[in-house]
Amino acid sequence: MSTAQKSLDMALNPFELSDSWLEMALRGQRIGWQLITEPLTHPTALLSDPFNVSGAFANLATVLMTDPSRLIDAQWAFYRDSLSLWQNTVTRALGGNGMDPVIEPGPGDNRFRDEQWQTNYLFDHIKQSYLLAARLIESTLDGDHALEPKDAEKVRFFTRQIIDALAPTNFAPTNPKVVRETLESLGNNLICGFNNLLADLEKGGGQLQISMTDAQAFKLGENVATTPGKVVYQNRMFQLVQYAPSTSEVLKLPLLVVPPWINKYYIMDLQPNNSLIKWLVDRGCTVFVISWVNPDESYSETTFDDYLTQGVYAALDAVEQATGERRLHAAGYCIGGTLLAAALAHMATTGDQRIESASFFTTMIDFSEPGELGVFIDEQQVAALEERMRETGYLDASCMAATFNMLRANDLIWTFAINNYLLGHDPLVFDLLYWNSDSTRMPANMHSFYLRTMYLENLLKEPGGITLAGRPIDVRKIRVPAFFLSTKDDHIAPWKSTYAGARLLGGAVRFVLGASGHIAGVINPPAANKYNYWTNDSGPLPDKPEDWFATADQSPGSWWNEWLKWIEGIDSAKVPARLPGDGALKVIEDAPGAYVSTRISG
Repeated sequence: MSTAQKSLDMALNPFELSDSWLEMALRGQRIGWQLITEPLTHPTALLSDPFNVSGAFANLATVLMTDPSRLIDAQWAFYRDSLSLWQNTVTRALGGNGMDPVIEPGPGDNRFRDEQWQTNYLFDHIKQSYLLAARLIESTLDGDHALEPKDAEKVRFFTRQIIDALAPTNFAPTNPKVVRETLESLGNNLICGFNNLLADLEKGGGQLQISMTDAQAFKLGENVATTPGKVVYQNRMFQLVQYAPSTSEVLKLPLLVVPPWINKYYIMDLQPNNSLIKWLVDRGCTVFVISWVNPDESYSETTFDDYLTQGVYAALDAVEQATGERRLHAAGYCIGGTLLAAALAHMATTGDQRIESASFFTTMIDFSEPGELGVFIDEQQVAALEERMRETGYLDASCMAATFNMLRANDLIWTFAINNYLLGHDPLVFDLLYWNSDSTRMPANMHSFYLRTMYLENLLKEPGGITLAGRPIDVRKIRVPAFFLSTKDDHIAPWKSTYAGARLLGGAVRFVLGASGHIAGVINPPAANKYNYWTNDSGPLPDKPEDWFATADQSPGSWWNEWLKWIEGIDSAKVPARLPGDGALKVIEDAPGAYVSTRISG
């Protein structure tokens, strides 16, 4: 029975309803006590401004006071448009047709899709008033001013968080869908929503962790991460999964995939219809995937060097033992690609030529322009994170999840808050959301190194800027053929930044730009016939990404076929299919393995 049905049944029984309210009151009291006592046991929780936002807004206030014309112009435009809106609303209220809207939601803004936002003059007035106020605030912040770029980014980002939070869709009386649901269910949606809210507060130990999906609806190896395979190697850093062939012959050179350690590899193997791994296996690739450990406090001193030597290098050795092939293709996704680039640069210093080709998916090597993620990374914030990690030995999973969710708050926070708390619906059942909520911890030492060396100091792009395993590295010495896949709407690894990194490599580079974002643009199976991608075969990569895009050719559908064609252009030889366990490495357990199954809450 659904939560909504249970609540409706209780409405017909006043005794059950009374017991329910008493239970909710007691749960709320317990959660409130947790919120009071939690800062006493975690001193860093007392930090009043961990993002250093107050300083940025203080600087903005100073700028605006020295240039009041900006405020005056914005307020005059707001007054003029508000007057037009009132005239339009009064006309409609008196039975007239009204004029064209004064302002409309921007492209991709799905918050106002309910028809009442257009047909009901009151809700239309609320919507346009909100959009006008949002434009007033944003226009005040935009344009040239004396703010430091970092402060300007921070002010814009956190102002947008406030604007998004205050949207009329997020409040029951001003959301027509919630109003309808409340009237139809006699208010039971709000009771269900409050229950859902309490459950999420309890799950987070007093901190709100919005349930994006029903975690009980999925089980690894049964309805997600289902491509057949075996774990054939493991150490303290990772398990290596070798996938079972589905063709009689396979490409001679195997493929090793290095996923990000910031979340789990099975984003590439959600379900058969959208699994990149299954798609590759079905086209004759011998696929190996690193499944990183989900670290605890015992990994606090684990270093970036460990991810290189006990991670990538150990995986290269294991693939050779499993297949007998000395050389292979390698692919890295997101920060897994950053690690792969560092490994290739290190291998160049030792003459190690085991990697035949390298593919990088939404990977940054040059961190000059990290996009909105840079808002969370400055000296003060990194120092605060380091203090927090010293207490635990790791950065907890919920911290990283909250950061990424804030980058797309309307899609990844408020949509679920409306569904769960205002409409009182059960969380959605969606494989991608299940993966998104299955976060991982970051070892303290390694994560501090990564934030400081890559983001704050941007040393990976500098010749000799980073020393790994005792050797200064230089990504310009990477000579292997490279394939870069970036996505046009990526909010984590902006495509112009990944383009800058692609130009650093010393070998032949093929750059492909997919539509959509960091996940949907990568996990885009050809059968879905969605989105499109751009290529440019006119010669070496131009200095500016805009010049590359201006002469690029657009193709419909998925970039997957383009990538496989590129791999086969390097290695088209075939050998009999390889079964996991047939080589020198024996089977440890079935895929997806124990490491990826370790689910940590918080």
